[in-house]
Amino acid sequence: MGKGRLEAFSDGVIAVIITIMVLELKAPHGQDLAALAPLAPALLSYCLSFVYVGIYWNNHHHMLHAAQHIDGRVLWANLHLLFWLSLVPFTTSWVGERPAAAIPTAIYGGVFLMSGVAWLLLQRALLRRNGPESLLARAVGRDLKGKLSALLYAAAILLAFVRPWIADAIYVLVALIWFVPDRRFERAIE
Repeated sequence: MGKGRLEAFSDGVIAVIITIMVLELKAPHGQDLAALAPLAPALLSYCLSFVYVGIYWNNHHHMLHAAQHIDGRVLWANLHLLFWLSLVPFTTSWVGERPAAAIPTAIYGGVFLMSGVAWLLLQRALLRRNGPESLLARAVGRDLKGKLSALLYAAAILLAFVRPWIADAIYVLVALIWFVPDRRFERAIE
């Protein structure tokens, strides 16, 4: 089974996700910079979510480039990942409108936690299909960043009920951890 359609479909869904997120942003009613102040939470949540979706897109590209084979299990695991990512515009909008509220902040993190779990399941399906000696297996390694991210998301979700800004800081930290390009795949391919 070729992976070209999987990559094209995933790219299209991710492009739609980003488009929906930006359409949720509303223009300010004023004409000066002060008019942007009430929109700051929505703009900041959009920026963070855009970075997250970009990280997923970038790493998805690298992971599929390292994989040689896919199968039905990989297709379903990929759809599972895309499902959770498709909820990002909804949670981004909600947390942007209610930045100090615990429930939107926790659910925002919950969507990214589940996206991370879906990522790990996709990775596992690809590893199963490509084998333990594959280029993909060498590139993935132990995936400490993925496991650390899941722990940080879980902590942030709980801390959202104590102080939402602490959870927000952890979400930014996880994005920063992944924003630094992951060279595992590039090194393995070289």
